[in-house]
Amino acid sequence: MDLLIRENRMDKALETINSELVWIFDNVLHIEAVSVAEEYNGKLSMTEVHTIAAIGTGDHRSMGEVASTLHITVGTLTVAINNLVKKGYARRYKSEKDRRIVKVGLTKQGKKVYYIHEKFHADMVDAMTNGLSGSDMDILAKVLSNLNEFVAQKECR
Repeated sequence: MDLLIRENRMDKALETINSELVWIFDNVLHIEAVSVAEEYNGKLSMTEVHTIAAIGTGDHRSMGEVASTLHITVGTLTVAINNLVKKGYARRYKSEKDRRIVKVGLTKQGKKVYYIHEKFHADMVDAMTNGLSGSDMDILAKVLSNLNEFVAQKECR
């Protein structure tokens, strides 16, 4: 009887985990998009915000590096960069070492978007970890690592 009760609890826990993951996957990007739309009055799409995030605030990155980060082609990235340059969020640079290589970086306005987007993610992590003990945080980190491995294996196929 005790085993049956434990199995029933596990089944309910697994159902809850599944339903919560589905809800999160379905809603995080939507909530993020609404947040960005409110912040920028519809001037930037989520794709553009994620492109800005992929460019980052460090050294200028090559188009190939950014495209690889986003899992898109350089041609697709070129369209996105053209739009970000027109809107004043990014700039193109020729490599000092090899003038054939085009690098991209963020303008001051682009960096502002980057930091606002990073704050959204930091707030999300803070909300997720609120009230967790150190051992709870270790478990959560392991759970997310397991999920990341699963996704990475599926992505590589």
